[in-house]
Amino acid sequence: MIEISKRRYAVVAEMIDVWEGAGVVDAETARRLRGSVSPLPFDWRRTARWLLVLALCCFAVGIAALLQTEWLVALIRRVFGSAPLVKCVFFAALAAVFYAAAYRRRLRRPERVFTNEAVLMLGVLSTASSIAWLGVALGGEDGHFSLLLALAAAVYAVIAVAMGSSLVWIFALFSLGSWLGAETGYVSGWGAYWLGMNYPARFALYGVALVAAQCFMERSPRLACFRRQTLSVGLLFLFVSLWMMSIFGNNGLADGSWRQTGRAELFLWCAVFAAAAGVSLWLGIRSDDMMLRGYGAVFLAVNVYTRFFENFWNAMNKGLFFLILGASLWLLGSKAERIWNAARRGRGSDGAEDGRDD
Repeated sequence: MIEISKRRYAVVAEMIDVWEGAGVVDAETARRLRGSVSPLPFDWRRTARWLLVLALCCFAVGIAALLQTEWLVALIRRVFGSAPLVKCVFFAALAAVFYAAAYRRRLRRPERVFTNEAVLMLGVLSTASSIAWLGVALGGEDGHFSLLLALAAAVYAVIAVAMGSSLVWIFALFSLGSWLGAETGYVSGWGAYWLGMNYPARFALYGVALVAAQCFMERSPRLACFRRQTLSVGLLFLFVSLWMMSIFGNNGLADGSWRQTGRAELFLWCAVFAAAAGVSLWLGIRSDDMMLRGYGAVFLAVNVYTRFFENFWNAMNKGLFFLILGASLWLLGSKAERIWNAARRGRGSDGAEDGRDD
């Protein structure tokens, strides 16, 4: 007996019904297929994932709270001293212990995926602490802390490739993006622009670079397993940045210069945002890629509703505003339901035609 989640069991049971109704399998075979699978009474896999996520959050909050207590701070100073470099070495050694433990657990218990990733995450957090204390030890009076972010990205990338961890790879990509923002900010004197681009424009280019880079990752055996994660992070950077530019334009955010953005410029960025989301949706439908399709559909909707709020929030009665908003969401939900039902009927009719052909 194979136990699967209730959602997957519903799909399998539906397909067996379709096959039996279309004559692909006889009643006895359908009965044996139904008897070979059963739904899990409780999804322990998902429960384990979220419990370990909550455990890591509790560890982080608990450590942060303990470090605020006077007696523990005094104890740490007495044992390790107050030198930042000592603390940097301590957290680096702690990170090495967690990485070694995660590696051994993966060899001995490869089925404990979530627990192994949780131990690896403790190493990631220890690495971040070590690099932060390294910055304190070196002194950051010049504000060039972006070098520490570059170091974090490099360390995470090496650990991700060595361990084959997608989660650590995602941390490496976000650290690299943070380095880009901090480095360009430092080079530009922390002004609003770098080479004529504000921060969202820079992150949009970073997203494009990641999307382009994932096309070549299949050629590398070590990087091929990170292709989908790289594509997802790249699309996230690209679409969130374009969404912000469709609101503020290519103008400074902190100095308030975005308030003088012309409508023509905003319209241009809205069009670019819509075009990028449309291309993602089209490619997703054409290649049956759920990720591309999902990003395209979600951010097309974000674009439309953002424009609705921009143009009608102040000009329209709030009651009428929310009635129109609710009606549009109702229509979208009804359309999605009709598409889902049509797809179910399509699967059934296809199976019936195949049965008649046989």
